[in-house]
Amino acid sequence: MGDDADAGEKVQELQQIEQNAQALLMQKQTLQVEVNEIQNALSEIQQSTGEVYRILGGIMLRSTKEHLTKELTEKKKVIDLRIQAIEKQEAILDGKSRKLRDDFASLIQNKKSK
Repeated sequence: MGDDADAGEKVQELQQIEQNAQALLMQKQTLQVEVNEIQNALSEIQQSTGEVYRILGGIMLRSTKEHLTKELTEKKKVIDLRIQAIEKQEAILDGKSRKLRDDFASLIQNKKSK
């Protein structure tokens, strides 16, 4: 009975880890889309020969290339840091998942050999 309970706990824990990993992946993908949009905006700013604008709460405001470039670059740095943090969390969850899978396989193997 103990091995069955341990196996059940490991399966539940593994399912929770996989759900967490899926949520992290979705967050990371959203952030990566945002980074791509920022990179496209930075490229357009550099190619622009006229005035540049930014939209703030439904209002278009004139700005300078330098100000927008600095603002977008800083925003990109923050997002890149968030992506790195998510990737670290993904690695931790992956390690836990591998260990649980190994433990589960050992439990099954021990049960078969009895």
